[in-house]
Amino acid sequence: MKAFVFPGQGSQFVGMGKDLYDNNALAKKLFDQADEILGFKITDVMFAGTDEQLKETKVTQPAVFLHSVISALCLGDDFKPAMVAGHSLGEFSALVAAGALSFEDGLRLVAARANAMQKACEANPGTMAAIIALPDEKVEEICAEVSKEGHTVVPANYNCPGQLVISGDKDGILEACEKLKAAGAKRALPLKVGGAFHSPLMQPAKEELQAAIEKTQFAKPVCPVYQNVDAMPHTDPEEIKQNLIAQLTSSVRWTKSVQNMIADGADEFVECGPGKALRGMIGRIDKNVKATGLE
Repeated sequence: MKAFVFPGQGSQFVGMGKDLYDNNALAKKLFDQADEILGFKITDVMFAGTDEQLKETKVTQPAVFLHSVISALCLGDDFKPAMVAGHSLGEFSALVAAGALSFEDGLRLVAARANAMQKACEANPGTMAAIIALPDEKVEEICAEVSKEGHTVVPANYNCPGQLVISGDKDGILEACEKLKAAGAKRALPLKVGGAFHSPLMQPAKEELQAAIEKTQFAKPVCPVYQNVDAMPHTDPEEIKQNLIAQLTSSVRWTKSVQNMIADGADEFVECGPGKALRGMIGRIDKNVKATGLE
C-alpha cells in the first residue's frame, strides 16, 4: 500500500516549483491562482528570490504548501494514496491532496496560519532545539523539570527514534539543552527558527487560526489522514478540523504516525514536496519500508 507524505517548514529552497511551472499546464494555472489569492507574486520569490526572502514566515509556509500540493495534483491518475500524512505545516498539504480541503481554502488557511504564527512569535519570543540520541522519556522528564522552574519547555516534534525537537522560551531551551547534554544527549542543538512552534507559546496563533478553520468547509477525504496530534487515521471532517486546531500547541507525533501507517499496511512512502527530510526520518523509523520522492 502506498502512503503519500508532505513536508513542513524548513524544506524550502530557491527555485522550488519552477520545473513544474514551466512544464505542466495544471501547475502553471495553480501557481498563477496562488499569486492572486495571496495578493503578491509568491512565484517570483520561490523561483528566483533569495534565501532570506524565502525564510519569511508569510512566504515559507505557503511556498512549501504550494510545491507539495501541486507536485501531488500533477501526478494525475498516478496519485492514488491509500493513506496520507503531513509533518506540521505538511498536514494542510495532505488534507488538500486527499480532498478534505479545496486548493483555495487550503492556501488561505496556510496564509492565515503563517500570519498568526508570526504575530505569536513576536508576542511570545521563543525557540526550538533538536535533541539527538537520547530516549524520548528522558527528554520528556527534563522538559518537565525545567518547566517546573517557571519556564515553558515541551517536546514538540517526535521525528524519529533518537531525534526529538523541543520548544519553549529561549532561557528555558538553553537550560534544557545543558541538562540534556549532561544526561547523555549526543547533541542538543538550538535551531534557527522564528519561535516556539508546537508549544503553549503558540496559543494566540491557535485562537486566531481556530476562527479561520471553523469558517472553512471540510469534506471527507478520499483516504485516511494520519494527523499530528494523535498519530491516528481520520476521515470524519469534524474530527479533522478539531485536530487541526489543536495542532499548533501540540506535539507532532511523526514517529508514531509512520509506525501506525506501516501497521495499517503501508509498505511504500512517497514524499511530495521540497527536500528529503521525511524520507530520512522514515528510514530511521523502519529501514524495511521503501521511501521515495517526486524530484
